[in-house]
Amino acid sequence: MTTTILDVQGISKRFGGVQAVKDLSFSVGKGEILGLLGPNGAGKTTAFNMIAGYLRPDTGKVLFEGKDIAGKRPWDVCKAGIARTFQLSKPFGDLNVIENLMVGGFCRTGDRARIRERAEWMADFLGMGRQREAEANNLTAFDRRKLELGRALCTEPRLLLMDEVVAGATPSEAGEMVELVRRIRDMGISVLIVEHVMKVIMSLSDRVVVLDYGELIADGEPQRVVAEPRVLKAYFGERYVQSRA
Repeated sequence: MTTTILDVQGISKRFGGVQAVKDLSFSVGKGEILGLLGPNGAGKTTAFNMIAGYLRPDTGKVLFEGKDIAGKRPWDVCKAGIARTFQLSKPFGDLNVIENLMVGGFCRTGDRARIRERAEWMADFLGMGRQREAEANNLTAFDRRKLELGRALCTEPRLLLMDEVVAGATPSEAGEMVELVRRIRDMGISVLIVEHVMKVIMSLSDRVVVLDYGELIADGEPQRVVAEPRVLKAYFGERYVQSRA
């Protein structure tokens, strides 16, 4: 039986008259890659932000390794063992690759020698060893995305939240990122990932959950979930579902 590392229990968030997330519950198992799916505006990023501490849930709990972290500040969530990446990568442009990676390490320790050793290892892990002295401003968009991923990993998380990691990537870059995510899971880090590229999610996720208008509408193995009428309706509309009937 898989041990649960994250247990989201009935979280909700309203912005004025908009119910962005409503009574959302799901779990992530230790060592699992869970895909979080849904059409634009489904509430995926809002859910991410509540887990990561950027938003306080109106209701519900976010249990990480059995402790409720709902409403904690982002840096406290990070120290607890959850790291995240963002849709738009924003490295420290005037710092080089190693210096950017070292920033994440200060979450865990003030030992600069240990932090730099970890950063050097991470650069090699990312396939950026030859770019270790390159300034972030001079990197490609995809390398900046990898750098942000590495900076998150340098905080030594046990759960990684990844937000649209292959957006704008070429097919070869997307394949490289998929392989990186698998290697991250092999390191013992659980992954919760939002991604619109269906091919990536289908090949990468052990399980997926689907949101629509802020509510959970499906939870299960990728191949089964994406064939469910309610999921097809959310993505393609009622007319598409009827045409398949």
